[in-house]
Amino acid sequence: MSFNRRSIPELKKFFRSDVESETGNVYGWLRNSLTAALGKAVAGVTHGLHGHLQHISKQVVAGYATDSLVIERDATLFLSKGRKEAKGAIGNVDLAGTDGKTLVAGSVFQRAGFEYVTDSDATIAAGVATVAVTCTVEIDGAGQDSNADEGVTLVLTVPIAGINSNATVATGGLTGGTDQETWEQVNQRIRERRQKNPNGSNNDQYEVWAREVAGVTRAWSYSNWLGYGTVGLFFVRDDDATLIPDAAEVQTVQDYIDVLRPSGMKGFSAIAPTEVQLNFTIQLKPNTAAVQAAVESAIKALLLRESKVEDGTGNATLPVSHIREAISTATDEEDHVITSPAADVTLNKGELLTPGIFTWSAL
Repeated sequence: MSFNRRSIPELKKFFRSDVESETGNVYGWLRNSLTAALGKAVAGVTHGLHGHLQHISKQVVAGYATDSLVIERDATLFLSKGRKEAKGAIGNVDLAGTDGKTLVAGSVFQRAGFEYVTDSDATIAAGVATVAVTCTVEIDGAGQDSNADEGVTLVLTVPIAGINSNATVATGGLTGGTDQETWEQVNQRIRERRQKNPNGSNNDQYEVWAREVAGVTRAWSYSNWLGYGTVGLFFVRDDDATLIPDAAEVQTVQDYIDVLRPSGMKGFSAIAPTEVQLNFTIQLKPNTAAVQAAVESAIKALLLRESKVEDGTGNATLPVSHIREAISTATDEEDHVITSPAADVTLNKGELLTPGIFTWSAL
């Protein structure tokens, strides 16, 4: 039987009913009477106690707590790695200056509140030099904002004679910056850990290991991917500008799991899935901006929930009936017709469905 927490007015009414039932006094409940004052006080205290009990009830089940200290405790019990910290972007910057001048390792550049430290010495030759930098994350666990496109300007915090204080981000940009994991994301990993039974040799364990790497949000592991005794591990980074990982991010997961996986296995490979964008053409009633947004949100939630990397057995096939069902749940949607896709969506091995372009018309 569930317990419904009473509001303060309900508790005051309950208190009054109890007093009148016990005393038979139906006339002593005046606004400024002692009985009324006690009723208000008892209702307030009781409401607070009920709130505290409600809070405690959420903390006792691992994976559903709301207190960060409790979530951190649960993470130490159920996860091999706790909350994932923010990670700063890395990449190269181009310098200009006088030939022979050297920028020493550890020099600091700055941009938008982030600091980037040079990884090695860089000596100007033919008026230019390129040096690798790593961002030291300082802003409230935000690492994604430390990413920067090619051509963005960084400024030396301490000017050096003969070297231009303004440097530009080199080809490829500064990438790999990842925000600190939210407590709800930690909770999600705890829930998945409890629902599955990962151990050192099954697919669940590889997926758990992958999600311990900063920025990794979803992962799929398949046995015998590149031959008997091998494991193929696909993953994505949903919170990045592009969810498909780049080569450096794939290597990071590869290196992390290589240390943890059984040493006797034939081979392990971290792999970036091949993205297949699914476009939608939908007749909608009513065809308003608000309903379009609600339908688009419902479909994206469906793909986030059901999409997986195809393993060659049809495991990632998306039934068109699921798309219709998702659209029907959208707020204020009255009716619809899906022109495209018109049938179940199938994929090739190694592919992953993501939402593409939405085209609307009135029904």
